Amino acid sequence: MDKVFISQLHVDTIIGVYDFEKETKQSLYFDIEMLCDIKPAAKTDDIALALDYAKVSERVIAHTTAKPVELLETLVEQLAAIILTEFATIQVTIRVSKPAAVAQARTVGVEITRLKAR
Repeated sequence: MDKVFISQLHVDTIIGVYDFEKETKQSLYFDIEMLCDIKPAAKTDDIALALDYAKVSERVIAHTTAKPVELLETLVEQLAAIILTEFATIQVTIRVSKPAAVAQARTVGVEITRLKAR
């Protein structure tokens, strides 16, 4: 299986459980890996047969900024379900980092891997 990835996709959004987090946008950074077969797209040089990382990025940004959630866990589960449903991938790994969450840490975050339901 081949892998298409997006590294350090930056999104500013409202996220967090504390009142002060609900008042100001924070930066999130997404690393996304999607398993797929790239041979059909490579053979034909046709973007319609590719897992279009630009469209995945647009979808992640749109969802992340549309309706705030409190937990990174909630957000990555939602995004995994969207990517597995809307795009030609059988497995997705999403890692989200929230650099401003803990002052003493460079970043904190959550990483999940999910498979498409058969």
